[in-house]
Amino acid sequence: MIRLDIFADPVCPWCLIGKLELDRALESRPSHPFNVTWHPFRLNPDMPPEGMDRLAYLKAKPGAAEAARTLAQRAAAMGLVLDPAPRQPDTTDAHRLMYWAGLEGAQTPVMSGLLRAHWQEARDIADTEQLARIAGAAGLDEALVSRLLRSDADRDQIIAREMHARERGINAVPTFIVADQHAISGAQTARIWQDIIDELTQADSV
Repeated sequence: MIRLDIFADPVCPWCLIGKLELDRALESRPSHPFNVTWHPFRLNPDMPPEGMDRLAYLKAKPGAAEAARTLAQRAAAMGLVLDPAPRQPDTTDAHRLMYWAGLEGAQTPVMSGLLRAHWQEARDIADTEQLARIAGAAGLDEALVSRLLRSDADRDQIIAREMHARERGINAVPTFIVADQHAISGAQTARIWQDIIDELTQADSV
């Protein structure tokens, strides 16, 4: 197996697009060599715990209008209907949930649930109850996750791992690291991922 490390934040629209494109490639190549691990990277590490109004957030973000148009076009081409949450959340707790999901081998379904909740179901992924439901849907112990979220468990771990990623030069998401060597930034198409998988598979068979 080949490590595929993914640095992502569920409030990043390109993480949604990038994951769906990768999913399509992996589904089309069931014998792919990737062992996927997700890593925390908050787009807005200074976001207050209560979050902020999404429209106010976008107005204060340079280039947000153009980015929104590009996103709408890409989503439409993929057949996606977007219904984002009305508030821009602090994602620290969402990343804590992802960390615990990694201990249970459930990171990918939890990330799918987080992305879907924020971008397509207008749910608040900073809310403890919503996060616990996402955890339960992915097979985790919902009650245990709820108790952990109400504590400070592993908060320092998330912040330290994010700082380490930034020190390595990662400054945007999604960022994909193949085999701990090759960095690929941005929401690549399924076709590109298929080509990468095919190349890796052929090299392994030589």
